[in-house]
Amino acid sequence: MEITKDFYKALLDGLNDGVYFMDRDRVIRYWNHGAERISGFSAEAAIGTACRDNLLMHIDEQGRTLCESDFCPALKTILDGHERETEVFLHHKDGHRLPVVTRILPIKNPRGEITGAAEFFTDNQQMHAMKERIQELERLALIDPLTQIGNRRYAEIHLERNFSQMDRYGWPFGVLFMDLDHFKKVNDSYGHEVGDRVLQTIAKTLSHNVRSSDFAGRWGGEEFMVVIPQSELSDLNQIGRKMLSLIQHSSVETPSGVLQVTVSIGGTLARVGDNPDTLMSRSDHLMYQSKKEGRNRITLG
Repeated sequence: MEITKDFYKALLDGLNDGVYFMDRDRVIRYWNHGAERISGFSAEAAIGTACRDNLLMHIDEQGRTLCESDFCPALKTILDGHERETEVFLHHKDGHRLPVVTRILPIKNPRGEITGAAEFFTDNQQMHAMKERIQELERLALIDPLTQIGNRRYAEIHLERNFSQMDRYGWPFGVLFMDLDHFKKVNDSYGHEVGDRVLQTIAKTLSHNVRSSDFAGRWGGEEFMVVIPQSELSDLNQIGRKMLSLIQHSSVETPSGVLQVTVSIGGTLARVGDNPDTLMSRSDHLMYQSKKEGRNRITLG
């Protein structure tokens, strides 16, 4: 059997994982079908672009841009020859942020010199479980038709369930309640179709990046919430800041350019004597405190 370059290409193109090769200047020279599927970007759009062109705009959990900085794992591997594995958040072609696990290996010539790097990346396996759960919830009419995440009814079911577990077992939980900043201005300036796409992008960013035990839903209008079981105030702060960063770095393409938005968040833990109404009222008040203090921030209480 003769092993040819076409054989290897067909093999790599058949993988579900994303694979791409870059040279020492971090210019992409190969982009497989898995990379197209996960990122939404075609091989034609990707090949020939450099890491610094920020096609995927990799950021870490702190919102740091990786491709244009010393934090770039591919650059480190090209410089020191060490394999690396890390989780980053890539910019999908549709605008939302997607968590992927990446593994980077050095590419060497016959003399052992590093000539570039190969990056393998895969989307979180929770996505498959999430799709199955969405199909089930659609049958139960618990999915918001615009954003395809849980609706207010399903959010209320989650709140009741967590209150029951807190009363029975003493398990703490908290909520993050968020509202888009200047959403009326978005609708007035760009139209309701773009406004709907903004809501969809934020919903995708939330649903793709919460933990498997958390719930992200649309409370109504431009309001979203995340229910976080087994949490302390520090957990709410960490997750809330992560969401602020990811949403701020998501985007929607419009005829007049790229549109980015922010949210204001109120976070609070459930207390003894609380019920869903008092909990949501307190988180709503804290969210408005974030609005008053400049927006694009989280207020805890």
